[in-house]
Amino acid sequence: MKKVLTFLLIAGFLFSTDAVAQESTETVITEEVSAGSMLDDDSNAVAAVDSTAVAADSNAVIADSLDQVMPEEDLMSNDPSFTQVLKKYFINGGPFFMSFVLLALILGLALVIERIIYLALSTTNNEKLLSEVEAALNSDGVDAAKKVCKNVTGPVATIFYEGLDKMDEGLEMVDKAIVSVGSVENGKLERNVSWISLFIALAPMLGFMGTVIGMIGAFDAIEAAGDISPSLVAGGIKVALLTTVFGLIVAMILQVFYNLIIAMMDNIVNKMEDASIHFLDMVADYKAKNK
Repeated sequence: MKKVLTFLLIAGFLFSTDAVAQESTETVITEEVSAGSMLDDDSNAVAAVDSTAVAADSNAVIADSLDQVMPEEDLMSNDPSFTQVLKKYFINGGPFFMSFVLLALILGLALVIERIIYLALSTTNNEKLLSEVEAALNSDGVDAAKKVCKNVTGPVATIFYEGLDKMDEGLEMVDKAIVSVGSVENGKLERNVSWISLFIALAPMLGFMGTVIGMIGAFDAIEAAGDISPSLVAGGIKVALLTTVFGLIVAMILQVFYNLIIAMMDNIVNKMEDASIHFLDMVADYKAKNK
């Protein structure tokens, strides 16, 4: 009996020891699992915090870049254009005299465009025309040569036509016709050029007049105020000088085109005289062959 009880006590002790060990093992496993889950939660929280910080940093960088770009755009938008500056100074110069200066520029440019177009249409290939007239004259006579001249525009063709029209009256009459028609065509080339030179001289004069009148107004303001204020004097002088500046600009623009027109005219006249000489030689040869 004692042995049985002893055996039961030993078995119960061993069973209780195994249960305690199992419970301790389960507790350790549970703690490890909970600790692992806590670590996962902590890592997720840290990752979320890091991503939030990165997003905040990127937003801050974008905001800084936008802050740097926006002032540049504001400066570009606030920067006035050339036409706006020109309009501002034109108004500051006084509408009355500045309108006359602008009118001189418009009329001068209109005449310049008309002259350039006319001179461009008056320029012809004189060598080609001379060879065609000579070929028609030698093959089909005077009427065919005159028809060739009619189909060509320009002063040289007009001179040739008038010379051919006087061939029956002798070589001397042909020479006189060429000289007369040449003078007329030269006058056509110079038409309206004097008006351009007038506007070249008139534009700065109008500017100077506006300056003088503006200075008189500035001194009247000084006299009325009884004090020489720098702002008062500077404002009046600035307005007065603007008319001179615009007048000189108009004169320089028109002067450039005027010199261009003169150069084109000289080129046409020189070619016209050279073609007339060759035409007289051609007429003399034709008359010598057909005596």
